Amino acid sequence: MEQLDAAELTAVLENFVRMFIRLPAVDRLSFTTLSVLHTLARIGPMRLTDLTASEQVTQSAVTQIVAKLERDGLVGRRPDPTDGRAVLVHITEAGAAIVNGRRDNRVGHLAGLVDRLGDDERAAIARALPALTRITELHEQRR
Repeated sequence: MEQLDAAELTAVLENFVRMFIRLPAVDRLSFTTLSVLHTLARIGPMRLTDLTASEQVTQSAVTQIVAKLERDGLVGRRPDPTDGRAVLVHITEAGAAIVNGRRDNRVGHLAGLVDRLGDDERAAIARALPALTRITELHEQRR
């Protein structure tokens, strides 16, 4: 059985993620702004404090990003049903359309690259997907 080197995995994933997040996209928004939209699309409505923790930026930065996204119609705010004093930020249809459009764009670009791989390389990546998903799940459980 082949051993997995965590340092090599880290280096490969860093290079892949760097390439992946820079794939051409129609909408040119900042990385943090896009991250907020993707987080809201994936997790659902969140309080600003939770969004701040998730995005690992300051409360002030998240507040400014959310205010701009709200002005642009990409997110909205509504009262938290569990605490009337709190507000939940949620993605709008327009915001979700940006997230979905970016995903479609990435799928297209990545499909072109994957098509250039050999059968064994594609099969190796397919076999790795469940393990990569599990790593993500383990990380989420630690939070």
